[in-house]
Amino acid sequence: MHIHAHRQTTTVVLVHGAFADSSSWNGVIKKLKHEGFPVVAVANPLRGLSGDAAYVRDVLAGIDGPVVLVGHSYGGAVISDAARDSDKVKALVYVAAFLPERGESANELAVKFPGSSLGEALRPVPITLPDGSQDVDLSIDPSRYHHQFAADVPAHVADIMAVTQRPATAGALGEAASEPAWRTIPSWSVVATEDLNIPRELQIFMADRAQAQVREVAASHAVSVSHPETVARVIEEAAGAVG
Repeated sequence: MHIHAHRQTTTVVLVHGAFADSSSWNGVIKKLKHEGFPVVAVANPLRGLSGDAAYVRDVLAGIDGPVVLVGHSYGGAVISDAARDSDKVKALVYVAAFLPERGESANELAVKFPGSSLGEALRPVPITLPDGSQDVDLSIDPSRYHHQFAADVPAHVADIMAVTQRPATAGALGEAASEPAWRTIPSWSVVATEDLNIPRELQIFMADRAQAQVREVAASHAVSVSHPETVARVIEEAAGAVG
């Protein structure tokens, strides 16, 4: 693996999902920076799938050179849309993430196989969006966060993650995906086998459908926090394979 040959050439763009923020990538960022990769961690708006993808697309437009685009959880749906028709994105890496087919939503996929206990852990808050429409912000009850989202992360870290989590709108999680970029861009999938948000069986189903290269990790949904070395290694492999 000729990682160092890719220094300052391939930029890694990281997109977090619902109930997290960009700091969930900190361990991964440290590893990637050590290997010389330029890294951008996007603040995913979590307001609506097409709008979130458009925002990531704008971020990509400001980056010179090739990109490996990485998404965690709902962020997988965002990168699948954002990279479509991109000549800049050379690889997609899904980290305990959704890889929706056209017409599928995160909510619809989440119940396709048994094993997700996310629904009962969520707290809804009615909100008014900037355009005046009504929606519901969803976050994980802080008392359930450690078990639900980050069971293999130290409790004191999970407690902070619970406080800093960013809610997603019900509209974003219910919005149907458009034509996925994984159909034309080489993909990798880090499958978290102990995931209570997106069950392993679902992650494998989506990865196989997308013909993604799979790396299974005995980890919670917060695999980027609990196993940053493994996640970074898969990203590096993706960069090396397409560089």
